[in-house]
Amino acid sequence: MANAILKLKDGRAFDSITNTVESDKAILFHHGTPGDCTAWSSWVEGINDVKAIAASRPGYGLSDRRRGRTVAADIDDQSQLLDHFGIKQFVSIGWSGGGPHALNMTRDARNIGAITLAGVGEWGNKDLDFLNGMGPENHHEFGAALAGEKSIEGWMMKNSLGLKSVTGTELISAFGGLIGEADKKALTPEVADKDAAVFRRALSVSYYGWLDDDLAFVQSFGFELNKIDKPVLIWQGDDDFMVPREHSNWLAKKIPGSKLNFVSGHGHISLVQSYRSEIITQALKLLNC
Repeated sequence: MANAILKLKDGRAFDSITNTVESDKAILFHHGTPGDCTAWSSWVEGINDVKAIAASRPGYGLSDRRRGRTVAADIDDQSQLLDHFGIKQFVSIGWSGGGPHALNMTRDARNIGAITLAGVGEWGNKDLDFLNGMGPENHHEFGAALAGEKSIEGWMMKNSLGLKSVTGTELISAFGGLIGEADKKALTPEVADKDAAVFRRALSVSYYGWLDDDLAFVQSFGFELNKIDKPVLIWQGDDDFMVPREHSNWLAKKIPGSKLNFVSGHGHISLVQSYRSEIITQALKLLNC
Protein backbone atom coordinates (compact mmCIF):
# COMPACT_ATOMS: atom_id res chain seq x y z
CA MET A 1 0.00 0.00 0.00
CA ALA A 2 1.22 3.48 -0.84
CA ASN A 3 0.41 6.84 0.72
CA ALA A 4 0.59 9.93 -1.50
CA ILE A 5 -0.17 13.63 -1.26
CA LEU A 6 -1.59 15.01 -4.52
CA LYS A 7 -1.30 18.73 -5.13
CA LEU A 8 -4.66 19.85 -6.50
CA LYS A 9 -5.13 22.55 -9.12
CA ASP A 10 -5.90 25.16 -6.46
CA GLY A 11 -2.74 24.24 -4.54
CA ARG A 12 -4.37 22.24 -1.74
CA ALA A 13 -2.86 18.96 -0.55
CA PHE A 14 -5.05 15.86 -1.03
CA ASP A 15 -4.16 12.87 1.14
CA SER A 16 -4.70 9.36 -0.27
CA ILE A 17 -3.74 5.70 -0.13
CA THR A 18 -3.68 3.15 -2.97
CA ASN A 19 -2.75 -0.44 -3.60
CA THR A 20 0.12 -1.21 -5.98
CA VAL A 21 -2.01 -2.64 -8.80
CA GLU A 22 -1.59 -0.99 -12.20
CA SER A 23 -5.02 -0.73 -13.81
CA ASP A 24 -7.27 1.84 -15.46
CA LYS A 25 -10.20 0.35 -13.52
CA ALA A 26 -10.63 1.31 -9.88
CA ILE A 27 -12.67 1.13 -6.71
CA LEU A 28 -12.80 4.57 -5.10
CA PHE A 29 -13.54 4.56 -1.35
CA HIS A 30 -15.13 7.33 0.75
CA HIS A 31 -14.66 7.24 4.53
CA GLY A 32 -17.12 8.05 7.28
CA THR A 33 -17.52 11.06 9.58
CA PRO A 34 -15.09 11.58 11.19
CA GLY A 35 -12.42 9.55 9.40
CA ASP A 36 -9.67 9.58 6.82
CA CYS A 37 -8.27 7.49 3.99
CA THR A 38 -6.66 4.93 6.33
CA ALA A 39 -10.12 3.73 7.38
CA TRP A 40 -9.94 1.64 4.18
CA SER A 41 -6.37 0.36 4.59
CA SER A 42 -7.20 -3.33 4.91
CA TRP A 43 -9.75 -3.12 2.07
CA VAL A 44 -7.27 -1.39 -0.24
CA GLU A 45 -4.49 -3.86 0.59
CA GLY A 46 -6.76 -6.83 -0.07
CA ILE A 47 -7.77 -5.84 -3.61
CA ASN A 48 -5.59 -7.37 -6.34
CA ASP A 49 -7.79 -7.16 -9.44
CA VAL A 50 -8.06 -3.39 -9.95
CA LYS A 51 -6.68 -0.14 -8.58
CA ALA A 52 -8.03 0.68 -5.11
CA ILE A 53 -7.98 4.32 -3.99
CA ALA A 54 -9.11 6.11 -0.84
CA ALA A 55 -8.72 9.81 -0.08
CA SER A 56 -9.14 11.93 3.04
CA ARG A 57 -11.77 14.61 2.46
CA PRO A 58 -10.55 18.20 2.90
CA GLY A 59 -9.67 18.99 6.49
CA TYR A 60 -9.09 15.37 7.49
CA GLY A 61 -5.69 13.72 7.91
CA LEU A 62 -3.15 15.44 5.68
CA SER A 63 -5.71 16.96 3.29
CA ASP A 64 -5.95 20.75 3.38
CA ARG A 65 -9.28 22.27 4.34
CA ARG A 66 -11.78 23.47 1.73
CA ARG A 67 -14.02 25.77 3.67
CA GLY A 68 -17.70 25.86 2.70
CA ARG A 69 -17.58 22.61 0.76
CA THR A 70 -20.76 20.71 -0.04
CA VAL A 71 -21.21 17.03 -0.80
CA ALA A 72 -21.50 17.89 -4.50
CA ALA A 73 -18.23 19.87 -4.44
CA ASP A 74 -16.25 16.74 -3.51
CA ILE A 75 -16.38 15.58 -7.13
CA ASP A 76 -13.82 18.26 -8.04
CA ASP A 77 -11.11 16.81 -5.81
CA GLN A 78 -11.94 13.15 -6.42
CA SER A 79 -11.99 13.59 -10.19
CA GLN A 80 -8.50 15.08 -10.11
CA LEU A 81 -7.35 12.06 -8.10
CA LEU A 82 -8.83 9.72 -10.71
CA ASP A 83 -7.11 11.71 -13.46
CA HIS A 84 -3.80 11.40 -11.61
CA PHE A 85 -4.02 7.61 -11.64
CA GLY A 86 -5.28 7.37 -15.23
CA ILE A 87 -8.60 5.79 -14.26
CA LYS A 88 -11.08 5.16 -17.10
CA GLN A 89 -13.75 3.23 -15.16
CA PHE A 90 -14.53 3.10 -11.45
CA VAL A 91 -17.03 2.07 -8.82
CA SER A 92 -17.49 4.32 -5.80
CA ILE A 93 -18.01 2.86 -2.31
CA GLY A 94 -18.95 5.01 0.69
CA TRP A 95 -19.58 4.20 4.32
CA SER A 96 -21.73 6.34 6.62
CA GLY A 97 -20.86 10.00 5.90
CA GLY A 98 -19.03 8.72 2.83
CA GLY A 99 -22.26 7.31 1.41
CA PRO A 100 -23.56 10.51 -0.21
CA HIS A 101 -20.04 11.26 -1.46
CA ALA A 102 -20.02 7.89 -3.22
CA LEU A 103 -23.41 8.67 -4.78
CA ASN A 104 -22.12 12.07 -5.85
CA MET A 105 -19.42 10.39 -7.93
CA THR A 106 -22.04 8.80 -10.20
CA ARG A 107 -22.02 12.21 -11.92
CA ASP A 108 -18.49 11.49 -13.22
CA ALA A 109 -18.68 10.02 -16.74
CA ARG A 110 -16.19 7.30 -15.80
CA ASN A 111 -18.36 5.99 -12.98
CA ILE A 112 -20.24 2.75 -13.55
CA GLY A 113 -21.91 2.33 -10.18
CA ALA A 114 -21.95 3.13 -6.47
CA ILE A 115 -22.30 1.15 -3.25
CA THR A 116 -23.37 2.79 0.02
CA LEU A 117 -22.83 1.15 3.40
CA ALA A 118 -25.20 2.60 6.01
CA GLY A 119 -25.00 5.87 4.09
CA VAL A 120 -26.62 9.01 5.45
CA GLY A 121 -29.69 10.47 3.75
CA GLU A 122 -30.28 14.08 2.75
CA TRP A 123 -31.29 16.74 5.24
CA GLY A 124 -34.37 18.89 4.71
CA ASN A 125 -36.77 16.38 3.15
CA LYS A 126 -40.25 16.08 4.62
CA ASP A 127 -40.32 12.31 4.11
CA LEU A 128 -37.11 11.67 6.08
CA ASP A 129 -36.91 12.40 9.80
CA PHE A 130 -33.12 12.76 9.71
CA LEU A 131 -32.39 12.45 13.44
CA ASN A 132 -35.03 9.88 14.35
CA GLY A 133 -33.42 6.74 15.76
CA MET A 134 -29.96 8.26 16.12
CA GLY A 135 -28.07 8.19 19.43
CA PRO A 136 -28.25 11.30 21.62
CA GLU A 137 -24.71 12.32 20.67
CA ASN A 138 -25.81 12.86 17.06
CA HIS A 139 -28.76 14.97 18.17
CA HIS A 140 -26.40 17.29 20.04
CA GLU A 141 -23.86 17.39 17.21
CA PHE A 142 -26.29 18.13 14.40
CA GLY A 143 -28.16 20.57 16.61
CA ALA A 144 -24.92 22.53 16.90
CA ALA A 145 -24.35 22.33 13.14
CA LEU A 146 -27.84 23.69 12.46
CA ALA A 147 -27.05 26.68 14.65
CA GLY A 148 -24.16 27.63 12.35
CA GLU A 149 -20.40 27.45 12.01
CA LYS A 150 -19.62 29.25 15.27
CA SER A 151 -21.86 26.85 17.17
CA ILE A 152 -20.48 23.66 15.64
CA GLU A 153 -16.93 24.91 16.13
CA GLY A 154 -17.67 25.33 19.82
CA TRP A 155 -19.00 21.78 19.88
CA MET A 156 -15.87 20.53 18.12
CA MET A 157 -13.58 22.26 20.57
CA LYS A 158 -15.29 20.41 23.42
CA ASN A 159 -15.86 17.03 21.80
CA SER A 160 -13.12 16.34 19.25
CA LEU A 161 -10.26 16.16 21.74
CA GLY A 162 -11.44 12.80 23.07
CA LEU A 163 -11.33 11.15 19.64
CA LYS A 164 -8.09 12.90 18.73
CA SER A 165 -6.33 10.91 21.45
CA VAL A 166 -8.67 7.92 21.82
CA THR A 167 -7.27 4.43 22.34
CA GLY A 168 -8.85 1.16 21.32
CA THR A 169 -9.79 0.30 24.87
CA GLU A 170 -11.59 3.64 25.20
CA LEU A 171 -13.51 3.42 21.95
CA ILE A 172 -16.71 1.67 23.08
CA SER A 173 -17.27 4.18 25.89
CA ALA A 174 -16.34 7.03 23.52
CA PHE A 175 -19.13 6.00 21.14
CA GLY A 176 -21.69 6.06 23.95
CA GLY A 177 -25.26 5.76 22.69
CA LEU A 178 -24.18 5.65 19.04
CA ILE A 179 -23.54 1.90 19.08
CA GLY A 180 -25.68 -1.09 20.01
CA GLU A 181 -24.86 -4.67 20.91
CA ALA A 182 -23.87 -5.74 17.39
CA ASP A 183 -21.26 -3.00 17.14
CA LYS A 184 -19.94 -3.59 20.65
CA LYS A 185 -19.29 -7.22 19.69
CA ALA A 186 -17.67 -6.14 16.42
CA LEU A 187 -15.23 -3.88 18.26
CA THR A 188 -12.77 -6.60 19.17
CA PRO A 189 -9.43 -5.35 20.59
CA GLU A 190 -7.83 -5.59 17.14
CA VAL A 191 -10.66 -3.76 15.36
CA ALA A 192 -10.91 -1.13 18.09
CA ASP A 193 -7.17 -0.40 17.95
CA LYS A 194 -7.31 0.06 14.18
CA ASP A 195 -10.41 2.27 14.33
CA ALA A 196 -8.91 4.39 17.09
CA ALA A 197 -5.77 4.91 15.00
CA VAL A 198 -7.95 6.16 12.13
CA PHE A 199 -9.65 8.73 14.38
CA ARG A 200 -6.32 9.93 15.75
CA ARG A 201 -4.87 10.40 12.26
CA ALA A 202 -8.06 11.98 10.90
CA LEU A 203 -8.01 14.65 13.61
CA SER A 204 -4.25 14.98 13.98
CA VAL A 205 -4.03 18.35 12.19
CA SER A 206 -7.48 19.80 12.88
CA TYR A 207 -11.17 19.04 13.40
CA TYR A 208 -12.16 21.02 10.29
CA GLY A 209 -12.88 17.99 8.14
CA TRP A 210 -15.42 16.81 10.69
CA LEU A 211 -16.86 20.31 11.13
CA ASP A 212 -17.22 20.83 7.38
CA ASP A 213 -18.84 17.41 6.94
CA ASP A 214 -21.45 18.31 9.55
CA LEU A 215 -22.20 21.64 7.88
CA ALA A 216 -22.51 19.86 4.51
CA PHE A 217 -24.96 17.33 5.98
CA VAL A 218 -27.44 19.91 7.29
CA GLN A 219 -28.09 21.24 3.79
CA SER A 220 -28.97 19.64 0.48
CA PHE A 221 -26.36 17.44 -1.15
CA GLY A 222 -26.19 19.73 -4.18
CA PHE A 223 -27.12 17.07 -6.71
CA GLU A 224 -30.39 15.25 -7.43
CA LEU A 225 -30.70 11.64 -6.32
CA ASN A 226 -33.57 10.96 -8.73
CA LYS A 227 -31.29 11.74 -11.67
CA ILE A 228 -28.74 9.03 -10.85
CA ASP A 229 -28.68 6.68 -13.83
CA LYS A 230 -25.95 4.25 -12.66
CA PRO A 231 -26.45 1.04 -10.64
CA VAL A 232 -26.62 1.77 -6.90
CA LEU A 233 -26.40 -0.94 -4.24
CA ILE A 234 -27.39 -0.04 -0.68
CA TRP A 235 -26.37 -1.97 2.46
CA GLN A 236 -27.97 -1.42 5.86
CA GLY A 237 -28.44 -3.11 9.24
CA ASP A 238 -31.16 -2.56 11.86
CA ASP A 239 -29.00 -2.15 14.98
CA ASP A 240 -27.55 1.16 13.81
CA PHE A 241 -27.75 4.30 15.95
CA MET A 242 -25.32 6.38 13.87
CA VAL A 243 -27.27 6.13 10.61
CA PRO A 244 -30.61 4.36 11.25
CA ARG A 245 -32.18 2.05 8.69
CA GLU A 246 -34.75 4.63 7.59
CA HIS A 247 -31.95 6.55 5.85
CA SER A 248 -31.23 3.63 3.54
CA ASN A 249 -34.93 2.93 3.04
CA TRP A 250 -35.33 6.57 1.98
CA LEU A 251 -32.34 6.46 -0.37
CA ALA A 252 -33.69 3.29 -2.00
CA LYS A 253 -36.98 5.07 -2.70
CA LYS A 254 -35.30 8.15 -4.15
CA ILE A 255 -32.65 6.54 -6.39
CA PRO A 256 -34.11 4.94 -9.54
CA GLY A 257 -33.32 1.25 -9.88
CA SER A 258 -31.32 1.04 -6.65
CA LYS A 259 -31.23 -2.22 -4.69
CA LEU A 260 -31.41 -2.34 -0.90
CA ASN A 261 -29.60 -5.17 0.88
CA PHE A 262 -31.00 -5.10 4.41
CA VAL A 263 -29.13 -7.27 6.92
CA SER A 264 -30.96 -7.93 10.17
CA GLY A 265 -28.97 -7.96 13.40
CA HIS A 266 -26.13 -5.75 12.19
CA GLY A 267 -25.01 -2.30 13.21
CA HIS A 268 -22.92 0.47 11.72
CA ILE A 269 -19.56 -1.20 12.34
CA SER A 270 -20.48 -4.88 12.26
CA LEU A 271 -22.00 -4.46 8.78
CA VAL A 272 -18.71 -3.50 7.14
CA GLN A 273 -16.72 -5.94 9.25
CA SER A 274 -18.89 -8.92 8.29
CA TYR A 275 -19.69 -8.28 4.62
CA ARG A 276 -16.48 -6.93 3.13
CA SER A 277 -15.92 -9.83 0.74
CA GLU A 278 -19.49 -9.65 -0.57
CA ILE A 279 -19.25 -5.88 -1.07
CA ILE A 280 -15.96 -6.12 -2.93
CA THR A 281 -17.37 -8.93 -5.09
CA GLN A 282 -20.27 -6.65 -6.02
CA ALA A 283 -17.90 -3.85 -6.98
CA LEU A 284 -15.73 -6.13 -9.11
CA LYS A 285 -18.83 -7.51 -10.83
CA LEU A 286 -19.87 -3.97 -11.76
CA LEU A 287 -16.38 -3.52 -13.21
CA ASN A 288 -16.69 -6.85 -15.08
CA CYS A 289 -13.67 -8.23 -13.23
